[in-house]
Amino acid sequence: MTEDRYSKIRVSIAAGVARVTLDNPPVNALDVALMKELRDFLSTVRDLPSVSVIVFDSANPDFFIAHVDMALIDEPHAFDEMAKDAPAGLNVFQDFAETLRRQPQLTIVKLAGIARGGGAEFVAAADMSFAALGRGRLAQCEALMGIVPGGGGTQLLAHRLGRARALEVILGADLFDAETAERYGWVNRALPADEFDGFVERLAHNIAALPPGVVAAAKRAMPLADLSVGLAREHQAWADLFALPAAARLIRGGLARGAQTREGELRLEELLRELGAMSP
Repeated sequence: MTEDRYSKIRVSIAAGVARVTLDNPPVNALDVALMKELRDFLSTVRDLPSVSVIVFDSANPDFFIAHVDMALIDEPHAFDEMAKDAPAGLNVFQDFAETLRRQPQLTIVKLAGIARGGGAEFVAAADMSFAALGRGRLAQCEALMGIVPGGGGTQLLAHRLGRARALEVILGADLFDAETAERYGWVNRALPADEFDGFVERLAHNIAALPPGVVAAAKRAMPLADLSVGLAREHQAWADLFALPAAARLIRGGLARGAQTREGELRLEELLRELGAMSP
């Protein structure tokens, strides 16, 4: 895997651990280029026996993945190429989450910034996730854009958190701090910032050092829940809402008021609530 293969992620592999650092300024929006590179990486290492663990982190101290690129509202065919490869019944964002969920290696997210929308779905799709206290934060912000999560979020959260807490996350549309996310089961642990890197590093290398076959056997022994029926319902709910005028108004209005800039993203929920309070 050559160093110049990717422009939106940085990859290093050592002692059975692949480290993937997301680097898509200014806020690590999940755009077409970033999704393509992540999918290519997952496919490339899928059958590599030299990789047992994949750790995802971010080059941006404020953001892991802000959310799916809101500018795609005006590029309706941007994902057409990837959509051709999606299994029947899944949209391209659901397929991306399922690809991560079904990766044979153990996948770990290091959350030291904000993950919203598709970024929060990425966290929930990984095998394990760890958040830095005071820094790691999570949100499903789609309701403030007039839609519901459409990349697996409804199903992943209901499975992880239970229905009541999943509804709180999705309809409350607030940022959750690391401590609350841990209590709800959204992340494995919330760790003090000065312990965060060392803990994840030790865990990843300890797992990678296990005898051959152990990681795969453990994942086979605890099979993934089949979310296919729920994902079909989610896609229909998302698509129906996305077709309404409110979604386009709120998404375009959010961009006009600073979404996807660092300053706008640090107060995105407030920005979108202000916009939603305005008359259509």
